[in-house]
Amino acid sequence: DKSTTRKKQYEDALRQLESILKKIIKERKGGNFSQHIFIDSLVQGNLNDQQILEDSMIFSLASCVITAKLCTWAICFLTTSEEVQRKLYEEIDQVFGKDPITPEKIEQLRYCRQVLCETVRAAKLTPVSARLQDIEGKIDKFIIPRETLVLYALGVVLQDPSTWPSPHKFDPDRFDDEAMMKTFSLLGFSGTQECPELRFAYMVTAVLLSVLVRRLHLLSVEGQHIETKYEL
Repeated sequence: DKSTTRKKQYEDALRQLESILKKIIKERKGGNFSQHIFIDSLVQGNLNDQQILEDSMIFSLASCVITAKLCTWAICFLTTSEEVQRKLYEEIDQVFGKDPITPEKIEQLRYCRQVLCETVRAAKLTPVSARLQDIEGKIDKFIIPRETLVLYALGVVLQDPSTWPSPHKFDPDRFDDEAMMKTFSLLGFSGTQECPELRFAYMVTAVLLSVLVRRLHLLSVEGQHIETKYEL
């Protein structure tokens, strides 16, 4: 939109957000706090002030949205499958027992990771993605020049029946297959190309499920029909 009014609103909001985050970063750098918060990890890392600011913005905005959506849909899908919920409970109970949740033990939750991957796929959590073409590419007779911005229709690809058998079924067991996980990785959902805010969302949701599934039996609301809605 070429509207100068919208551009000014955007720039004003950006300055306000940067000002708030800069103030918080300065306070956390100079203070001695008993409670560790996420931004402290950035401050303590080997990052310059601009990197800390930009990472704070990414995790404050994108991470909050995708984490909330992943938590919501993961719980929703668990209420629809007694078997998946049972298998997840057994894994969580075996890994943690009565011990506290730790990052090291979360890494051992293989089935939980499959549940989260299948949640991202089945809910089409990220319906669109974009990436600059690293090298010149070719599709059929069409040439994609290097550094072209390519849009990925993930909402279509993630439910393509030629890649995903029974694409509309919630089935975490499909990610027990390394080939399926590799396909997922190539789309940017796992492995080296995974976006940092999605890794953050996986961690938060794994913690949430580890607490809920050990304490509660999740059931769907009788008579409730859930409709999906996509918007930007």
